[in-house]
Amino acid sequence: MASHPLTVLQILPALEGGGVERGVLETAEALAAAGHRSLVISRGGRLVAELERQGSRHISCPIGTKSPLTLRWVPWLRQIMLRERVNVIDVHSRWPAWMTYLAWKSLAAPIRPRLVSTFHGLHSVSRYSRIMGCGERVIVVSETMRQHVLENYPDLSPDRMVLIPRGVDPGEFPRGFSPDGKWKTDFFRQYPQLQGRPLVTLPGRITRLKGHGDFLLILARLREAGVSAHGLIVGSATQENSRYLQDLQLQIERLQLEDCVTFTGHRSDIKEIYAISKVVVSLSKKPESFGRTAAESLSIGTPVAGYSHGGIGEILNQQFPEGAVPFRDIDAAVKAITAILQSPVTPAVGENCFHKSQMLADTLRVYEDLCAPGRRAVA
Repeated sequence: MASHPLTVLQILPALEGGGVERGVLETAEALAAAGHRSLVISRGGRLVAELERQGSRHISCPIGTKSPLTLRWVPWLRQIMLRERVNVIDVHSRWPAWMTYLAWKSLAAPIRPRLVSTFHGLHSVSRYSRIMGCGERVIVVSETMRQHVLENYPDLSPDRMVLIPRGVDPGEFPRGFSPDGKWKTDFFRQYPQLQGRPLVTLPGRITRLKGHGDFLLILARLREAGVSAHGLIVGSATQENSRYLQDLQLQIERLQLEDCVTFTGHRSDIKEIYAISKVVVSLSKKPESFGRTAAESLSIGTPVAGYSHGGIGEILNQQFPEGAVPFRDIDAAVKAITAILQSPVTPAVGENCFHKSQMLADTLRVYEDLCAPGRRAVA
């Protein structure tokens, strides 16, 4: 354990939203609550105000911009490390990790902060992605992520890896939660077409990765089978994904689903939306390292149906196997969702839940242990 308060700097591209960003906020809040000094570098975003309310300091920098011009931030980063007397750096994304590693490596070993890298994503295997193994400790966020690293980066010593599964707060997503009457009135006033409809919800950013096309095919098949359901797509599309959003609208027209699908854009009331949904789905085309939306929904008690691969597969197989379906098996997905809609079942509360408190305790322990007296830095 650290014998004095630490200054911990986390670095990522932006704080707009998403699982990585939420994890950074949660870690920052835990650091501040434990009496440590928490700093975060990103280009900013909608979550900055929340970060600062929780007791952290945000330093704005476009560190995630993928351009050779970003190299100009390397000397600046080195000065931040020295001026702010940073004890530990935790990098959460590949391009910022490269910039950070160059700045960190340029310092003499005795005055370097301790370096941690958190391997969040199942990225394409390459030298570029290998930078996420640069830390003196490499946090992997699921067993799926650990196996990916072991198989694809054999030169990364397993002794440097620490498995810390992501988690959710059962106090934030309490079992049996139900929105209050005012929220329901306001929500259904905004979306009157959803009133009284069984909601099948796909949360997450609107990107090709998330499998919206498969979701629309599933909705069409449910309608053909006479199963009443309304698809709710919760998440925003960036400018670069605007064409994909247009393609989805065209698919909706081809499948004649105009009265069966609603897009909400970004919502900050996702807990309430989970609670009014009959089923939450996860249909990612590529395995994800963790499945935060699945863990949050199951914590509340809302069933989840999803492709059983990656982190989602881990969660479903441990907590709600009824919802696990083979990858891209539309028939199996339709069958699983139909069964849930027609014979509602509440996910059991088991010991295999993914808890935020354990995740944060383990993460802070990594930081503190690295800075323990007598712990030698990497030269």
